[in-house]
Amino acid sequence: MVTKKTGWVVTLGVVVSLAATGCGTDTKKEATPTSKQEPTAAATAAATPETKKEPVTLKFMQYTASGSQEQTLGDMVKAFESANPDVKVKVDIVDYNNYYTKLNTQLASGDAPDVFEVGYENFVSYAAKNTLKDLTPIIAKDTTFKPEIYKGLAYDSFKYSGKQYGVVESFSDVVLFYNKDLFDKKQVEYPKADWTWKQELEAAQKLTDAKSGVWGTYSPIQFYEFYKTIAQNGGGIWSADGKPTVNSKENIEALNWMLDKAKKYKVSPALNDDTFNQPDADLNAFKAGKIAMLRGGIWNFGRFADAPFKWDIALEPGNTKKAHHFFADGLVVSDKTKNAEAAWKFIKFMSSDPSVVSKRIEKGWSVPAVSDEKVMEAYFKQTPPASKKIVLEALNSLVLTPVGPIPDKWNDLTKAIGDELDKAKLKSDYTAEKALNEAQAKIEKLVTK
Repeated sequence: MVTKKTGWVVTLGVVVSLAATGCGTDTKKEATPTSKQEPTAAATAAATPETKKEPVTLKFMQYTASGSQEQTLGDMVKAFESANPDVKVKVDIVDYNNYYTKLNTQLASGDAPDVFEVGYENFVSYAAKNTLKDLTPIIAKDTTFKPEIYKGLAYDSFKYSGKQYGVVESFSDVVLFYNKDLFDKKQVEYPKADWTWKQELEAAQKLTDAKSGVWGTYSPIQFYEFYKTIAQNGGGIWSADGKPTVNSKENIEALNWMLDKAKKYKVSPALNDDTFNQPDADLNAFKAGKIAMLRGGIWNFGRFADAPFKWDIALEPGNTKKAHHFFADGLVVSDKTKNAEAAWKFIKFMSSDPSVVSKRIEKGWSVPAVSDEKVMEAYFKQTPPASKKIVLEALNSLVLTPVGPIPDKWNDLTKAIGDELDKAKLKSDYTAEKALNEAQAKIEKLVTK
């Protein structure tokens, strides 16, 4: 609208100017006749309708909507397109297990999406490899944008070498989900904040009914769960001075705990159970009432909202200490995009527009990273779960993704450890100690390369 109004003012100014010029001439002097009157440039511009530009199309790939929030994301994108009719968005939602494989394939082939979603740990790797668009100059020119709308640490987490390469979309953590109906049926006390692995095991043994396919507790055996679980036993991937400590005593104990829930105590499904090796199998089993306690991300609140039983959340039991995952998901722009300005509009809208923030809260999809305290008030009022403040309490014992001194080799690190965890999980004679000794050797090589 501003452009159109400006055009009319210019045209009117030219007309007034011409009229004033005519009034200042000698009216008795006849104008020299011409064979054809040529139209002025201003008149031509005024008479010619503006050419309608074709909308820009952005390719957008993401994973956090997979499984339960596809419609929510679709509504958000429609709201953006309605507010920005000159931009269309083509959405590609990929489940997390396949997301980075597909993304990396597209990046390598030169067919990258304009905008894509990344977790903090992967963001550092992509930024280090110059895969992302530096948004700093675009942000500097955007006089409508104020970084203060985001939580400070969350916004800064998508900086690299002093440059802004993305914006935080949301933050989330992992807590203990539990089926209250199963607890009530077996007359087992609900999980408490001071529970340790010992209390979890005792409850799980009472809750397990293998004949009915009901398991007392479950957590996946994979890299992300591993680095959180070892922290609950005082372990870690790196020492304070950046040396790998994958095969420490604490870590071996923690991996044995993960394995023994199925192998020794039989309170979790068999490790070679193909059903539980499928994407989202644990989430589906919890919703079906087949798992009493599940370590899961808060982004699943929406998935479980219509579960046919009562459920709630609690802090995860630890062994020597509490530890909870903390994830920050962000939106970044490919360095190869030809539509950087449109991409910036999109990620700004999708991370901070009030309609998007409200929709995210309404549907129980992670936690918006905006700084408005009223947002959190609205968030806590959305139930289930009733104990939603646990989400913030978990941040008091958060464990960050262990990128260590080799952030550019994050994918190599996760694969090196993940491959050994798979062997310990599926090979009966492959001990936790052997797996972590092998992983230690692999990480040492990565550090020295």
